[in-house]
Amino acid sequence: MLLAADVGNTNVVFALFDGETLRGRWRIATDPRRTGDEYAVWLLQLLEIEGVGRDAITQIVFASVVPRADHNLTVLSEKYFGITPIFAGQGDAAWRFQIDVDQPSSLGADRALNILAAHQKYGGDLIVIDFGTATKFEAIDFTGAYKGGSIAPGINLSLDALVGKTAKLPRIAIRAPESDSVIGKNTEEQMLIGVFWGYVAMMEGIVARMKAEIGRPAKVVATGGLAILFDEATDIFDHVDADLTIEGLRIVARQASS
Repeated sequence: MLLAADVGNTNVVFALFDGETLRGRWRIATDPRRTGDEYAVWLLQLLEIEGVGRDAITQIVFASVVPRADHNLTVLSEKYFGITPIFAGQGDAAWRFQIDVDQPSSLGADRALNILAAHQKYGGDLIVIDFGTATKFEAIDFTGAYKGGSIAPGINLSLDALVGKTAKLPRIAIRAPESDSVIGKNTEEQMLIGVFWGYVAMMEGIVARMKAEIGRPAKVVATGGLAILFDEATDIFDHVDADLTIEGLRIVARQASS
């Protein structure tokens, strides 16, 4: 079995694959200080609940945008599973698609995994939107080449900035407003409208401009925790794929062993 982990700025998502079948997925807050031993206490219990012993794990792959966490994850892999991990984008797991930007080495592993998985799953010209700590927009042509993209603050990051930089605005939870009206009747409703519908307008505007620049029909693939929430508020998504990044990890692991 393959154990994969996507190490993001906010969460680490572990996934267990049996061949191409996703057996389990678990999430823990990202903390670069978390030791390999601490990861093991948490993860081995979850594997036991799933009925999987550590000996069943034959390959481990990580993708990380938090370099300070890499050593502790390597300790987890080598000490508790006896496996030298693969890091996506490095060595045998180097990216096998064209990265047509000014600084190819600056492309984050999470973004590269989305590009790889989206091309293999959906084909054609694509726009991938990943709703994470930051919201990333990626343009991929029909050959699978990465042509560039854009990065915007994630919606929760935007909300944190709004609340943190004002004295009287309350903290609210992100959700879809109860109506399509953009004229709120109280402060919390007005904040929700501004953040939510403002974000939808930004997203739709960027996608429209990207499609015009691409000049060919392009499918839009959304991933990340808030993709489902926004899917109910816009019709720009052709596919919503919550597992796109970890599917990219499975593909990288397969390529590295071939």
